[in-house]
Amino acid sequence: MAACRMLCWFRRRAENVLAALLAAMFVAFVIQIAMRYLAGAPVGWTTEVSTLAWLWGILWGAALVLREDEEIRFDILHGAVAPGVRRIFDAVTGTVVVVVFGWSLPAVYDYVAFMKVEKSAYLGIRFDILYSVYLVFAVATIIRYAWIVWRSVTGRPRAA
Repeated sequence: MAACRMLCWFRRRAENVLAALLAAMFVAFVIQIAMRYLAGAPVGWTTEVSTLAWLWGILWGAALVLREDEEIRFDILHGAVAPGVRRIFDAVTGTVVVVVFGWSLPAVYDYVAFMKVEKSAYLGIRFDILYSVYLVFAVATIIRYAWIVWRSVTGRPRAA
């Protein structure tokens, strides 16, 4: 039970980070509009903040906030077959996702590490820091789909 409480606490903190990213994107957008149309002096850093907050928000949210039942899926065929066949579908597709993401992980890490030589145009943030969220996303995806495979192979019920 303590592990569940700890996971729930971490999930809420991940939601807090996502909310902060959305707030940063909104504030930067409002500043951008105000500076361009009210002050007549457009600024470029607001576009960069909006773009970076959007990128981090999408990948952070997909990795750490989004639940399995909230994912968008094309499951017409999945829903039309018997539960045993669904488990096979889940095991096969989950295994493919784990293998592909696991296989690509070393190359992704190398690329992210290599990007330390570049910086963002306005804020001067190193690209390896900016792109590091993809590593979080990739590892979380591997863990999530490994869990789906394990559940389907052991016959545990699927999330709604």
